[in-house]
Amino acid sequence: MSTQLFCTSRLLRQASKRTTTIFKNNVQYSSFSKSLTPGDRLHGYQVQQVRQVPELELTAIALQHEATGAQHLHIDRDDSNNVFAVGFHTPVNDSTGVPHILEHTTLCGSEKYPVRDPFFKMLNRSLATFMNAFTASDYTIYPFATTNPVDYANLRNVYMDAAFHPRLEKLDFKQEGWRLEHEVPTDTSTPITFKGVVYNEMKGQTSDANYLYYIRAHESMFPGTTYEHSSGGEPARIPDLTHEQLVDFHKTHYNPSNARFYTYGNFPLEDHLSAIQERLSSFKRVDVPYVNKKVTPWTESRTMSTTCAFDPLSAPDRQTRVSLSYLGNETKDTFETFSMRLLSYLLLDGHASPMYKALIDTNLGSEFSANTGYDSSTRTSCLSIGLQGVKDSDVELVQERIVQVLNDVKKEGFDNKRIEAAIHQMELGQKHKTADFGLTLMHGITSGWFNEVDPIDLLEINKNIERLKQELAKGNFFESRIDKYLLNNKHKLIFTMQPDSDYASNLSKGEEQRLADKVSKLTDADKAEIAKDGKELSANQDKVEDLSCLPTLELKDISPKMKRTVLDHTGLCNTPVQWRTTATNGITYFRAISSLPSLEDDLKLYLPLFCDALLSLGTRTQSMAEIDDEIRLYTGGLRASTTVSTSHSDIDHIEEGIALIGNCLDRNVDKMYDIFSKLILETNFDDTEKLKTLIIGNASGLVNSVADSGHVFARTYAASSLTPGMHNAEILSGMTQVAFMNQLAATEDLSDVVTKLKTIAATVLKQPTLRVAVTCGEDVVSANESALSRFISSLPNDDHVPQQQHSNVFVPQYAKTFFPLPFSVNFSAKALRGVPYTHADGAKLQVLSSLMTNHYLHREIREKNGAYGGGARYAGLNGLLSFYSYRDPRTLETLQTYASATNWVLDRKFTDQEMTEAKLSIFQGVDAPVSVSEEGMLQFVNGVSDDMRQRRREQLLAVSQNDIRQVAEQYLKTDNVSMAILGEANEKLMNDSSWTVQQFGQ
Repeated sequence: MSTQLFCTSRLLRQASKRTTTIFKNNVQYSSFSKSLTPGDRLHGYQVQQVRQVPELELTAIALQHEATGAQHLHIDRDDSNNVFAVGFHTPVNDSTGVPHILEHTTLCGSEKYPVRDPFFKMLNRSLATFMNAFTASDYTIYPFATTNPVDYANLRNVYMDAAFHPRLEKLDFKQEGWRLEHEVPTDTSTPITFKGVVYNEMKGQTSDANYLYYIRAHESMFPGTTYEHSSGGEPARIPDLTHEQLVDFHKTHYNPSNARFYTYGNFPLEDHLSAIQERLSSFKRVDVPYVNKKVTPWTESRTMSTTCAFDPLSAPDRQTRVSLSYLGNETKDTFETFSMRLLSYLLLDGHASPMYKALIDTNLGSEFSANTGYDSSTRTSCLSIGLQGVKDSDVELVQERIVQVLNDVKKEGFDNKRIEAAIHQMELGQKHKTADFGLTLMHGITSGWFNEVDPIDLLEINKNIERLKQELAKGNFFESRIDKYLLNNKHKLIFTMQPDSDYASNLSKGEEQRLADKVSKLTDADKAEIAKDGKELSANQDKVEDLSCLPTLELKDISPKMKRTVLDHTGLCNTPVQWRTTATNGITYFRAISSLPSLEDDLKLYLPLFCDALLSLGTRTQSMAEIDDEIRLYTGGLRASTTVSTSHSDIDHIEEGIALIGNCLDRNVDKMYDIFSKLILETNFDDTEKLKTLIIGNASGLVNSVADSGHVFARTYAASSLTPGMHNAEILSGMTQVAFMNQLAATEDLSDVVTKLKTIAATVLKQPTLRVAVTCGEDVVSANESALSRFISSLPNDDHVPQQQHSNVFVPQYAKTFFPLPFSVNFSAKALRGVPYTHADGAKLQVLSSLMTNHYLHREIREKNGAYGGGARYAGLNGLLSFYSYRDPRTLETLQTYASATNWVLDRKFTDQEMTEAKLSIFQGVDAPVSVSEEGMLQFVNGVSDDMRQRRREQLLAVSQNDIRQVAEQYLKTDNVSMAILGEANEKLMNDSSWTVQQFGQ
């Protein structure tokens, strides 16, 4: 479950298309959706609208439930990955996090399914391709996706019962929301503390300075409305929420009259409506609670500020954030919303954008602030422009520069080429056949739908594009909007956030004081209840439940045979080429990997920077802004990245490489390959000004990712001493890379960096090191062959390219490492070596990790200790078993939980049902639909053939109870492990000589 509070609307990412036809019992699903007309009635619903949206190859049907007023949007599309969602309008008038805690608690048992946590139980009884729940600023939604019709019906029943008939028991509220409890629930001599899953989740969320900045600026823009409060919950306010208030919020908000239903795919509409009507038949129409969402426009601009923790990972004199935010249009006007989003794109996106040139290229800041862009997730939109990584002395200059750019653009307008490129990106975006298209559509329409926007209007992209072209022809289109919404807008917020070295300690003292205040007011009866509830909750968490009421798929629902991908392998210019010819909707997808020779670790550190430099520095004859315009006008995006793949037969053997990835309309393949060739051969590494900008931005981006993905960084670091693959992953993308990029960001003289990049450029991306994969339609293979031949021939053809040599045998090391960081929670990991992909024990270890997560670690780490997440994960391609926790209030106690899992497994006899559930949870990922661009990529990148995958499939299905015991004995009972913790300063860890402490910024 997650809290969806960040706005991504400024990224012009239009949803893509999928056209798979699914058969059940050899009969194609058919639907009479297209024959429906407004006014038709079926299963208690009346049809409101029926619209064809040809650009997305779908029919949209809007309906209303006649008895309750519930709204329903059905997207009829030839796609097997069917989606269901039910959402509720949940604006708030305080920051106790009531909708967020309710989102968690509704999934803790219902009338029909009275078991603890049926949501998590169903994760293992289903082949769902997606299951989750989201709390946004003014709505809560519960979506899932699956390709299996029985599974779909099962999950719909569980979701509907959870939403409309949850138990909402007090102990579940305390577990998921917040509670006072003794540190050891069964020992009343231990101190009373705050606990709770959402409480710790939001402590972790607000430890992220980017999130904190976004949410504080957002709240400040909309005083007097629901948006001035945090729907996710402020840690300081969450303990004000009572169980009674939670129950009352459900009664007033979780009613069909306040609901939106969304269904998508090729399952029949009639089946959806019939099943939903059966669940809604007992409800009557009620009045929806009113909460103000319309802000009163200001008569003059306002300036506000806040503070955050000092970041030891970043430059100490560049930690200020500043932005200008402007109140925008009413989001009900979908064309104006479309226009403002495009204006934001033209102002901000890419090297050629005027704000990028004025703010980023000049190094006024490291990157745009978290709130930058157009946000249409509220009733009235807003557009923000800001920077992070700013010097205090430059705060006013940033504001002046933003206003100056707006004046310049109003006067000069935008280059027509950039507008054409933006429209090209939108049109191309509609064509991609992605596996999660239905979910992408859902996320794109939901916030508008809950703010009185017609969701079908949001789907009709071409209608907006055509009107845009007409308006542009009249002139003064964007200029008038800059004038109205930006330059002459009194509702403007200047918002700054500066680091405070005492912020973390003050936050901790504040929590201690709130706890002391609550504890001081406890009566003897209160204390007795806390002790009783703690023991009862602990016993409830340990209780073995009868889960027979929950629906489930069976092992026979997993096909014994995998779906194979037909690939052709040829050669062009002595280069191996993998072809996947299929229906791509007129798009060519290109990927190339250039294997690397042996490089020393100190040079490898520069590889990610080298890859980014190819798409950031420009050439001696063309600026990156000009090249970026070409990329946007002729392709769907190009990128270069490092890649490390572990051998499927030996985890101590790896391939290191650089990957080139791009896509374009078939008519533009020549241009795509020409641009790639130009970037590889002509990039100007001597442009130290652009290089400095790139380094500062990369350093800032890496730092920002640690707070959100700390468990990934902990897991990578822990595993980095165990295998060469993870050793390289740590160098290229782990805490080592974070530290290195921040070291470079503080370097004034970049001459050595330039030399290193040129050394890499002279060594990599040669013809003999290259292999290529192309996915396209049969009709454009010839055109691709011709263009691809020219591209390959353009690359250097050195006869003596050094081959990968790994003469030094990798020797695993076992270590414990602690990174003290300004967080209020922790991220921990423990890693062990496993086996290669083709080894028979790999499948057993994969099932073992699922069993440990679902039957032990989830309970101990999340339910009992209040971490937002935790479990075990077996990475089959890397051959590593790892344990992890996410936003965890504990450190050493969690490591002890990891250790205890071994004895738990060896003492446990798993039932046949539990073994089946573990396998179902694994096959959710194994059999998940893939986007057309990813078909055949496991073979291309990792060398894993369909035959290998089929063997792995058979091995997974055959794993037995005895196999679990065997691998637990063999692989878990060892001291050869590595551990890492990222989190708040901990005296016990820092004074323990067995732990290495990595202090950043010292």
